[in-house]
Amino acid sequence: MCLYTVIPTLIVRLLGVGVFRQAAADRGILLTFDDGPDPDYTPQLLDLLQEHGIKATFFVLGRKAEQYPQLIARMHEEGHLIGLHNYVHRANGLMSPRSVRRQLEQSADVIEHITGQRPVYYRPPWGVINMFDFMLLGRFRMVLWSIIVGDWRSRGGKGKIKRRLLSRLKDGAVIVLHDSGETLGANRDAPAHMLEALHECIDEIAARGYSFLRVDE
Repeated sequence: MCLYTVIPTLIVRLLGVGVFRQAAADRGILLTFDDGPDPDYTPQLLDLLQEHGIKATFFVLGRKAEQYPQLIARMHEEGHLIGLHNYVHRANGLMSPRSVRRQLEQSADVIEHITGQRPVYYRPPWGVINMFDFMLLGRFRMVLWSIIVGDWRSRGGKGKIKRRLLSRLKDGAVIVLHDSGETLGANRDAPAHMLEALHECIDEIAARGYSFLRVDE
């Protein structure tokens, strides 16, 4: 197990080998959202982003994309980038290489059917990979993060999220947030706190001179 998943995950998480986790963007930051789409929270998030003219990147689950294709279509129509987060929220270290590839291809098929574009950006759940995932890099661009604020838990509310996000902000930051609270270890109402915090942070972030970019920008 150590050779199969622990060492490869440490290589990408600590050394950044083969992955994108911070942009070379002067005064630019990247908002990314995992685990959706969610019928309750994703529409609110899209409304908030549209209100401020922000383009973001969504790493979606293929199964949820099948359930809520109208939300995937809306993301695409409003100019957001759509990436993959597996078909279901399962760690790559607990799956065979064939299962990981099947999840990715199945999810990519779903997104392409809805939007007409096949996604190439990929964030593995929890940032966990297995040793064979390096073979995926020729077909997918793996994206991790440089700022994570624990917004999948309700404890601390919006205040915790705001403090952590604003205190860690820097040029090229890739920020990971979550627009669904249905995954293992998450609280179902956690995205409500994330939305409140983000609503209050956007103006402060802009006041600091940052612009919001998609991962592919």
